[in-house]
Amino acid sequence: MGNLIKVLTRDIDNNGGNFFLDFENAQPSQSETDVWEKVNQVLTEAQVILEDLQSYRGAGEEIRQAIQNPSVEGVQEKAWSAVVPLVIKLKTFYEFSQKLETSLQCLLDVLTSSSSTPTQHLEQKQALARQFAHILHFTLRFDELKMTNPAIQNDFSYYRRTISRMRINNLSSEAGSEVNNELANRMSLFYASATPMLKTLSDATSKFVSDHPEVPIENTTDCLSTMASVCKVMLDTPEYRSRFASEETVLFCLRVMVGVIILYDHVHPAGAFVKTSNIDMKGCIRVLKEQPPSSVEGLLNALRYTTKHLNDETTSKQIKNMLQQN
Repeated sequence: MGNLIKVLTRDIDNNGGNFFLDFENAQPSQSETDVWEKVNQVLTEAQVILEDLQSYRGAGEEIRQAIQNPSVEGVQEKAWSAVVPLVIKLKTFYEFSQKLETSLQCLLDVLTSSSSTPTQHLEQKQALARQFAHILHFTLRFDELKMTNPAIQNDFSYYRRTISRMRINNLSSEAGSEVNNELANRMSLFYASATPMLKTLSDATSKFVSDHPEVPIENTTDCLSTMASVCKVMLDTPEYRSRFASEETVLFCLRVMVGVIILYDHVHPAGAFVKTSNIDMKGCIRVLKEQPPSSVEGLLNALRYTTKHLNDETTSKQIKNMLQQN
C-alpha cells in the first residue's frame, strides 16, 4: 500500500520514480487475469474503432448533390450507396459503446469491492487500474474526434430521412434492414450527445452504483478521486514525469484525470467542484493549463460542458473563472 500512498502524499524518496501507477507497463497478476483478458479483448477492438473514426470522411458531397437533384435517380442512388456503409460503421461504434459499458462495470466490480480500500485496490491491481485508464483515454479520444466531425450526424440524419421516404412511398420492403427502427432511435440518442462515449460511461457508473446497493457509494467515488489524485501528482512531479518512457503518456494521464473527474462529478451526490470534494480541482485545472493549449483545449471543454455540477452555486468563483479563461 505504501507506494501509492507516497504518490498521493508526495512523500518522494530517492526511488520516487517507482512509486506511481504504471500506466505503461503494469501486467496482470494471476488473480487479475480473468477480468484482464475479457477487458483486453474490448480494448483491442477500441484501437480499430478509433482508427475507423479517425478515417471517417462522411458522404457530405453525395448528400448535397442528392438534395439539389431530388428527381435524378442516379444521384439519389449514389448518395444512398455512399451512406449505407457509413451507417453500418456508426452502428458498430454504437454497439461498441455497450461492450465498453460492460467492461467498465467488470473493472468497477473488482476495484470497488469492500475487501480492500480503493487505494489498496489501485496499487495491488495495477493492470486493471491501467485498463480502467485505457477505457477513459479511449472515451475522451473518441469524443474529441466525434465532436469535430459533423458528418457523423449529417450522414445518419440523411439515412433516417431517406428510410422514412422509402417506406412512405413503398419503394423498398428492405429499407432500413441495416438498422431496425428501435436501434436507429437508440443510435440517434447516442449521437445527439456532444460526448456520447463519456455519457455512456457516466450512465454506466451511475447504474453500477444503483445496481449494487451493498457497495457503499464511497467505494466508487474514492476509487475515482484516488485515480484523479495519482494522475495529478504524477503530472505535477518532475521525478515521476521523467520516468514516462513516452511523451504520449503525459496526454494519456491528462485524459484519464479529466475522465475520472467527470465520472466522479456524475456519481457523487455533491459533485467534484464543492470544497469538500476529494479531488483537488484547482490543482487539476492548473496542471491542465500548464500544458500546450492545443493539446488540452478539448479536455478543458469536457470539464466545462460535460460535468454535472460546475454551474452549481456550491462551486467557487475561482474554479469557474479558471475554467472560463483560456
